[in-house]
Amino acid sequence: MIETNILPPERYGYDFIPPRYIPQGKDEYWIRNQQTGGSKAWRNLKPHELEILIKNQNYCSDWDNFLVTDPFEPALIRNSAFYGLIRFGMLKNTLLRRHDFCLPAGVRNSTIISCDIGDNAVIQDCTYISHYIIGDEVILSRIDEMETTNHAKFGNGILKEGEDEDVRIWIDVMNEAGGRSILPFADMLPSDAFFWAAYRDDIQFTEKLKTITQEQYGGFRGNYGVIGSGSVIKSTRIIKDMQVGEFAYIKGANKLKNISILSSEDEPSQIGEGVEMVNGIVGYGSHAFYGSKAVRFVMGRNCNLKYGARLIHSVLGDNSTVSCCEILNNLIFPVHEQHHNNSFLIASLIQGMSNMAAGATIGSNHNSRANDGEIRAGRGFWPGLAVTLKHSSRFASFVLIAKGDYPYELNITLPFSLVNNNIKLDRLEVMPAYFWMYNLYALERNSWKAAARDKRMIKEQHIEMDYLAPDTAEEIIAALAQIEAWMSDAGVPAPNISADHAPNPAGSNSAENEDPEYEVPAEDSQKDPALPARGLERRHRGQVILKPRKAWTAYRQMLRYYAIGTLAEAFKTRRDSGWASFCSEMDKPLLNTKPGRIAEWVNMGGQIAPTFRVDELRSRIREGKISNWNSIHAAYDEMAAAYAEDKARHAWEVYRYLCKAESSEAHPLKDFEAFKKELETLIQTRVWIAEQVYASRAKDFNDPFRAITYRNKKEMEQVVGSAGDNSFVKLVQEKTAAFAEEITGLLCRNQ
Repeated sequence: MIETNILPPERYGYDFIPPRYIPQGKDEYWIRNQQTGGSKAWRNLKPHELEILIKNQNYCSDWDNFLVTDPFEPALIRNSAFYGLIRFGMLKNTLLRRHDFCLPAGVRNSTIISCDIGDNAVIQDCTYISHYIIGDEVILSRIDEMETTNHAKFGNGILKEGEDEDVRIWIDVMNEAGGRSILPFADMLPSDAFFWAAYRDDIQFTEKLKTITQEQYGGFRGNYGVIGSGSVIKSTRIIKDMQVGEFAYIKGANKLKNISILSSEDEPSQIGEGVEMVNGIVGYGSHAFYGSKAVRFVMGRNCNLKYGARLIHSVLGDNSTVSCCEILNNLIFPVHEQHHNNSFLIASLIQGMSNMAAGATIGSNHNSRANDGEIRAGRGFWPGLAVTLKHSSRFASFVLIAKGDYPYELNITLPFSLVNNNIKLDRLEVMPAYFWMYNLYALERNSWKAAARDKRMIKEQHIEMDYLAPDTAEEIIAALAQIEAWMSDAGVPAPNISADHAPNPAGSNSAENEDPEYEVPAEDSQKDPALPARGLERRHRGQVILKPRKAWTAYRQMLRYYAIGTLAEAFKTRRDSGWASFCSEMDKPLLNTKPGRIAEWVNMGGQIAPTFRVDELRSRIREGKISNWNSIHAAYDEMAAAYAEDKARHAWEVYRYLCKAESSEAHPLKDFEAFKKELETLIQTRVWIAEQVYASRAKDFNDPFRAITYRNKKEMEQVVGSAGDNSFVKLVQEKTAAFAEEITGLLCRNQ
C-alpha cells in the first residue's frame, strides 16, 4: 500500500529543511540567503498593492511573507498562487524577448512556493515551481513541475547530511562492472576522471579524491535550485533538483533531474525537444537536442548530444559531438565524433581526436563470463564502417581499422597504422605508418579540425592537437623496436638509416601511385615483403606487417620532422638566445629526472605530460598537500606551462636517438650548421606533406568509379568541386608557405 503524506495546510511552503538538520542559531532560509548574496531592499506590500493583487485573482497563504522590491507593479501578477516565503526583485511593465519568443514581465497562471524571483522575470503557465532562486530577466513558460528537494545535489556525486552511502551517484566509466567508478562534480575535467579511473591500484589516492569531492561539494541540506539570469525555460514537463547557469535556453525537454547545466553569456548552453537528462553535468556551451538521453554522465565544454543519442555512465570530453548512437560506460577525451544511429561504444577509454563510423560496435560482445572487459584506444582512434571489436583490446594512437568483423581481441601497438582482417587469407594485417605514407590529408585534417572546432571561451582542459607530440613519438620509437625485432627474426635487413632524411619516405609519390586498401603490388611485395608478427591478436593465426621497410623509414622521418619542428619552435621563441646557450639549456635534465630522454608520458584527458609530473601530483594529493579540485586544476595549469619546455627537451633527445648517439656524447645538433641543414630538410618535408595532402584528396576525384554518377567531368566538378579547390588543401598550402617563411627566418639568425 502506498503511503500518502497528509500535511497541515498552514505549513505549505515552509519547513523545507527538517529541524534536525538546521544548525543552531540558523533558520530554514540560511543557505537560501547565502545563495542570494545577502538581503536586498525587500519590503512588505503596501495596501493598494495588496488590493490590486487580490483583485487580479491572486492568492497567498500569508501576504506578510510576500516581499517585493521597488519599483513594483502589482498589476503584472495575475491568477497565481503563492506559498511560503516569496521575494520579488524589481517588476516593471517591460517585454522580454529571446529569439522570436517574447513575453511581458510578470507572473500569470502559476503556482509558486518559497522562491526568490529576480528583476523583471517572466513566469507564465507554470503549474508548480518550488524552492528556486530565479535570476534577473528569466523567462519560465509552460512548465509542468519544477521543484528542489532539501537534499538536492545537482548532479554532484555527494551525500547531504544524514544520507546513507547507498544513495551516492557513481559513474561506471571504462568498465561495466564498476571497478573504475568515479564521482561526478560540476567542475570535472576529463583529466580528473582519468586520474580517478585509471590509477585504481593507488587506493589511498582514489580515496583522497572521493574525500575532496565530498568536502568541496557536499555539506548541509537546504540548497535551492538556481535559474541563472537571462535564461529561458519553456514547454518543459519535469524539472527536479536542477541548477542552471546564465543565458541557458531550455525548450521542450521531458525530464531534467539532479543535474547542473553550466552556462554563461559567452558560452550559453541549450537543451531541446524530447531530451531527458538525469544525474549529471552539462558543460558550458553544450547542447542536447531531439530526444537525446543522458543518465549518470558528465559533458564537457562545447559538446553536442543530438538526434536521440544515448549517453549513459560516461564522461564526454570537450568539443565532442555525439548523434543518434549509444554510448555506455566510457571515458572519452576531448574531440570525439560519433554520428550514426547504428554505432555503439561500450566500456572504453578513448583518448581523443577520435571518429567512429556507421555500424561500428566497439566492445559490444563479451569474451568472458562477466562484463568486465575494456577497450583502450590512443588519440586519433578511427574504426571504419561496420567494424566490430571485442573486449579486451588496446590500440596505439591514430589507428584506422578497415571494415570488418574482428573475431579476436587486438593489441595494436603500432601507431598511425591501418588494420585489416583478411578473411581470404585468414590473417590479421597491419600496415604501420599508413597515414604518413598514404593519407596525409586525413592526418593533417584531423589536427586542423580539432583546433577549428574548439569553441571554448575558457580552455580549462589543455588539449594537445598535433598528431606528433611526445606521446605519439614514444609510440613510434617502441614500434620501430618491434619492427626491427620482426625483421631480425625473418632475416630481413633494415633499410639504410640515411633514408629517413628524404622528404618522401616511400621513394615515390605513393599517395598517387598506390592504394594499399586493396592489395600490395607484386613487385613491391618482393622488395618489401610482409613480415610475420606476433602479439597483435589473441588468436594464434597469421599476423603480418605490410610494407615494413617503408614503414620503418616513414616512422623515422616522422620522428625527425617532430624533433626538428619542435626544436625550431622552441628556438624561435628565444629571440635573445643564441644557439650555443639554447643547446646548453636543452642538455640540462628536467627537474628530478635523470639525463637522457623521458620515455614515459601520460595523456591525461587530452593534455600530455611527463609521467614524473603526474606521479608527483598524485603524491601531493595522496599526502594531503592538495585538498581541493581548484588546486588540482591549478596543478594542470602548471604542467601546461612547463609543457613547451618538456616537449623541446624531449625532441632534443629524440634527435639524439635518431642519430644513434649516446646521451653522454656531444649532441649532433650542437653545430649550428648541422641544425641549419636540418631546417632546410624540414622545409622540404613540410612542402612534401602539402603535396601529399593534395594527392590524398585527388585520389577521390581521379577514381573512375567516383565519376560514374555524373554525365561528364564538368558536372562532377559543379557538384563536388575539385581537389585543387578544396578549402583544406588550400589552407595547408597557405600554412606551408607561412611555415617555410618562418623557418627561413631562423636560418638567418646568428649563432
